[in-house]
Amino acid sequence: MIERVPFGRTDFTVPAFGFGAAGLPADDDASAFKVMAHAVEKGINFFDTADLYGIGLNESQIGRFLKTMPAGSVIIGTKYGSMPKGENGLPGVNNKPEHIQAACEASLKRLGVDVIDVYYMHRRDPDVPVEESVGAMARLIEQGKVRALGLSEVSAATLRAAYAVHPIAAVESEYSLWWRGVEDEVLPACRELGVTMVPFSPLGRSFLTGKLSGSSTGSDLRSTLPRFQADALAKNQLLVDQLALFAQGKGFTTAQVALAWLLGQNDATTSVVPIPGTKRTEYLDQNLGALEVKLTPDELDELATIFAPEAIVGDRYSEVEAARAGL
Repeated sequence: MIERVPFGRTDFTVPAFGFGAAGLPADDDASAFKVMAHAVEKGINFFDTADLYGIGLNESQIGRFLKTMPAGSVIIGTKYGSMPKGENGLPGVNNKPEHIQAACEASLKRLGVDVIDVYYMHRRDPDVPVEESVGAMARLIEQGKVRALGLSEVSAATLRAAYAVHPIAAVESEYSLWWRGVEDEVLPACRELGVTMVPFSPLGRSFLTGKLSGSSTGSDLRSTLPRFQADALAKNQLLVDQLALFAQGKGFTTAQVALAWLLGQNDATTSVVPIPGTKRTEYLDQNLGALEVKLTPDELDELATIFAPEAIVGDRYSEVEAARAGL
């Protein structure tokens, strides 16, 4: 059975990595249920979703799945705050206390549960003091609707301000060998406060699997991201080629080594719990193989050197996408 690790300073633990549910096929319950059931069978019972994913459809699908499972067998983390459309017609952010209360109640209904295990602020709303937002989230705990609080894609200063209002169990941010921005300030703040780091896109939006080959990424989000543009992607591919050689020498896949590197960032104060997502059981099993990869401190450093921030070409988001994400 998969190892379980502390989750912040809560009274519950989670598996060493969780399951990112955002990419599940909303129109195919049979396929989605198959991979979710397989995850739980393997001990990966920490699911991550958000009210934004499918505009509620992802939560509703998980809710239907939960009806097939024993009560309490799945730990659910979901998020509020990112809006499909803001006042200008573009995706927006809403952290107003009245919205938080309503969003939580809507998520509870879609998920079909009485309590959400981890409730995250999906993005920070600069127009609302974080103290007000976290105060509203804390009231959800008092009401018995939420067990623990989380933040997503926030600065270290925001984390500390939020923690001063109520303990924060986790910060969910993009983190992988290919994007290590959280190491500058956010991860140290998590270590200082005993907050779990939950990396999304731990495989660099599949780039670290070594299967994108440097060709076009099609019409999905990656096609808009600077580091996936042709010239940048070709140069970044050289880093993945080095990762592939390293992985081959260890007898594992590039994806397994990339996940193992993240797991190697755990320490006594902070659990690092990646949430890779997949639609296929075979890929989930491959991800589990990361637990068998044993990396020495020197090997962890070697991989970090290969993927040194200055060696990576292209920003994480375009200016437009960064603005839409509230970053």
